[in-house]
Amino acid sequence: MLLAEIVAASQAVAATRSRKEKAAALAECLRSAVAQGADLAVVVTWLAGGLRQRRTGLGWRSVSALPSPAPVPTLRLAEVDAIFEHLAALSGSGSVLARAEAAADLFGRATAAEQRWLAGAITGEVRQGAMDALVQEAVAAAAEVPLSDIRRAAMLAGGTPAVVEAAFARGAEGLASFGLEVGRPVLPMLASSAPDLDTAFAKAAGAGGPVAVDAKLDGIRLQVHKDGDDVLLATRSLDVITDRLPEVVDVVRRLPARRAVLDAEALWLDDAGRPRLFQETASRAAQATGAAVTPYFFDLLLLDGTDLLDAPARERWQALAAVAPEAHLVRRLVTDDVAAAREFLGSVLAAGHEGVVVKAVDAPYDAGRRGAAWVKVKPVHTLDLVVLAVEWGSGRRRGLLSNIHLGARDGAGGFVMLGKTFKGMTDEMLAWQTERFTELASGPLDGHVVELRPEQVVEIALDGIQRSTRYPGGVALRFARVVRYRDDKTAAEADTLEHVTAMFAREGVSGGPEGTLD
Repeated sequence: MLLAEIVAASQAVAATRSRKEKAAALAECLRSAVAQGADLAVVVTWLAGGLRQRRTGLGWRSVSALPSPAPVPTLRLAEVDAIFEHLAALSGSGSVLARAEAAADLFGRATAAEQRWLAGAITGEVRQGAMDALVQEAVAAAAEVPLSDIRRAAMLAGGTPAVVEAAFARGAEGLASFGLEVGRPVLPMLASSAPDLDTAFAKAAGAGGPVAVDAKLDGIRLQVHKDGDDVLLATRSLDVITDRLPEVVDVVRRLPARRAVLDAEALWLDDAGRPRLFQETASRAAQATGAAVTPYFFDLLLLDGTDLLDAPARERWQALAAVAPEAHLVRRLVTDDVAAAREFLGSVLAAGHEGVVVKAVDAPYDAGRRGAAWVKVKPVHTLDLVVLAVEWGSGRRRGLLSNIHLGARDGAGGFVMLGKTFKGMTDEMLAWQTERFTELASGPLDGHVVELRPEQVVEIALDGIQRSTRYPGGVALRFARVVRYRDDKTAAEADTLEHVTAMFAREGVSGGPEGTLD
C-alpha cells in the first residue's frame, strides 16, 4: 500500500466537516488496505494522524527546510514505518547525523503532499478532524461490525490498532475475544469538564440522587495490575513504568488481594504532605530513583477473578474500600447537596489539589471513553497577555495564522514569552487574526513563524502555571486557551511576569476558596 493513499484519505477528511463523510473516506481507505494486505495496525494509527513510534527524534527543526519533492508517489506504507522504527532506535554517538540523513532521504522521496503529511505526523500537527473515535467508526463500517463492539474491544486491548486485524478477520466473534486481563493495561476512563459544580451535578446525577465528589489529584495516572507478587504499573498512555516506582510496587504487594486491577494517581508530596508541582512528580516518575511517590486508589476494575467493569460504581468503590487502606484512598464525598460539595471543593483546593471529579454512583467503568459519568471541575484562571508571534496553521488551518506565542510584560519595557496555544479559536477568530497579524508582522510572512509587533492583547484561560527551563521567565502556561481578543487594552496594560510569578509562588503554599494554580 502506498503512503499516498493515506495522504489522500487525510486530505479528503480535512476537506469536509461532515462526520459521516469523514468516516466514509476513512472506511474506503481501510477497505483498500485490507485488499492489499497492508498492516492494519499501522493504517489505523496513521489515519488517526499519528505514528506507531512514540518518539522519532525528529521535530519542527527537522522539517523546517525540506528537499525538493518527488514528482510521483513511490513510498510504501511498510517501508516508511520501518524508517520511523529505525529513527526511533537511533542513539549514541553519530545518531544525530544518521537521523538527519535518514530523514532527508525519506523526505526527498516523498511528493509535496506526502511531505506535508509526514511533517504533520512527526510534529503532531495533522489537522484533519479525524481522531481515534472517528477511525473506530470507519473500522466498524468497513468491517461490518457494531461500533460498540469495536469500542469495547479497543478499550480492553489498549487501543484500536490492537483489535483492527481481529475485526476484519473474525468480525464480532473476534472482537468478543478481548476481555479484561491482569497484566494487559486497558484504556482508562476519562472525565468530561464542567465550569462549575452545579453543571457537573446536573450531568453526573442525571435524574437526581447522590453523586460522588472525588478530590482531583494532579499527579501521574496509574493503572495497577497485581497477580500475586507480580505487579505492573501503566500510565494513562499505557506505557509500563513498573521499574521506576518500586515504592508503589511495595504498596500494591501488601494489598489483601491475589489478583486485582486498580485505577490510581501517584503524587510526590512535600514534607508537609502537600502535593508538589505536577512536573516534579512527572520528572520523578521518569526515572527509577529519587524521592518516593505515594499512590492513591480511586477505582477497582477486577478483584480475584471477578470482572467489575460493568458493575455500578458504588459496588466497585465498596470493594475497593475493603482492599486499599484508607491512607491510600482518594478523598471522596457522596452527597446530593451541592453546598456540601462546594465546601468539599474548598477543602480540596486548600490542601493543594486542583479540583474535584463529580461521578455518577451507578455508572459502569467506561474504559477509554469521556462521558457524563465523570465530570471534572477546576478553577479557571485568566491572564491578559500579548501576542509576540504566530505560526502558520496546517490541515484545515492551512493558509491561516493559527498558533500564537504569548508573552507577559517584563517590567523593563519588554516582553517575555510564556507559551503558545491554538486552543479555543473559532473559524471567525482565525480569519480575523490572520488579517490582524498580517498587519502586525514585523518580519517575513513566508516562514513558519511570523514575528509580530507586540501590540495585540489576548485574554487567556489556563489551568495553571509550572516551572519551565524552556522560557526565559522560568514559568510556562498549562492548558492555555483563547477566551477573546482585548481591543480595549493596550500592551502596556497586559499582565506582568511579576504578577504571573506571584501566582506561581502561591502554588502549594497557600490555598483557600480561590484554589491553587497548577
